[in-house]
Amino acid sequence: MLVLFYKPYGVLCQFTGGEVTLKDYLDIPDIYAAGRLDKDSEGLLILTDDGRLQDQIANPKHGKQKTYWVQVDGAITQDACQRLTDGVLLKDGPARAIHCQIIDPPEVPPRDPPVRFRQHIPTSWIEMTLNEGRNRQVRRMTAEAGFPTLRLVRSAVGDYTLGDLSPGEYRVMDATRVESAHAKQRHSSHRRHVRRR
Repeated sequence: MLVLFYKPYGVLCQFTGGEVTLKDYLDIPDIYAAGRLDKDSEGLLILTDDGRLQDQIANPKHGKQKTYWVQVDGAITQDACQRLTDGVLLKDGPARAIHCQIIDPPEVPPRDPPVRFRQHIPTSWIEMTLNEGRNRQVRRMTAEAGFPTLRLVRSAVGDYTLGDLSPGEYRVMDATRVESAHAKQRHSSHRRHVRRR
């Protein structure tokens, strides 16, 4: 089994703990995340009950490419994109994007809570592809290039993409069928969560 999940902002990539976690969205036994997304990042998270498949997706030695839509502070330049593909030096070593280009704002729902904007300072979007996934790597790379990340959405992992999923929705896949599941709404005092029906 393989589950494609659009992880919303503010959700921890684990099934235990007192905060909002995957258990608030996924009621499928014996599945585990193949890789992670930070609490403040959004987008495609793959989960599976197949340990070998989990390793193929998550282990950096397999070089599975991951693509991100990144909203940055400021009007990013082609020179900055080129710097990201040429490589920047981070505290844990050099890092480079396989691909980076300036894009129009992608069709993603507004973030809850919204991104904080600074008056008179523009924002812009890039699409960036990596073949590794060090801790907060995209954020550290764009900051090093002079354009701090405001919003980060992972759009693809290898051949798997978000498709038409919305935050909190998931799709269950196996060899014979693809099923979509849409989440019901639950209200809390802090923010609205989307849960599986």
